[in-house]
Amino acid sequence: MSRIAYRLTATAIAAGAVVAAAALPAAAADHGRHHEQRPHVVLGEIQYDSPGHDNRSAWSLNSEWVTVTNESRSAVNLDGWTLSGRQHVVYRFHHVTLRGHQSVRIHTGRGHDTNRDLYQDRTNYAWDNNADTATLRDRRGHVVDTESWGHRHHR
Repeated sequence: MSRIAYRLTATAIAAGAVVAAAALPAAAADHGRHHEQRPHVVLGEIQYDSPGHDNRSAWSLNSEWVTVTNESRSAVNLDGWTLSGRQHVVYRFHHVTLRGHQSVRIHTGRGHDTNRDLYQDRTNYAWDNNADTATLRDRRGHVVDTESWGHRHHR
């Protein structure tokens, strides 16, 4: 082995030892703690412009919806989570748990909540069909996912 190769190898080994020594106390401090894996919940399909005339009928309002999907295998409790748009319309989830790989559709209008469909019970449209951003936040207010549409959207 050449002298340069020997020095490079020795330097790499020494650097690895320093990194390992620095990581050891942190790993030891975490020993025994249970770390909650962040759930993978996303916004799915969005129907922000209900088909037909915007006449605020029950059918028209409920034809405007947002899908929220749990892409993980574990159930996720959505109690306290929110779904909002630029118009400051906020829907708060109550008593909702998504099983693994389950989706729920949140309709703008009125209806009876089921495990597949939830209703905001609004009498006016929640989403701007020209440009808007749907934002899903967890119970602590952290942004989980956003979806924008239209020519004026900003992420």
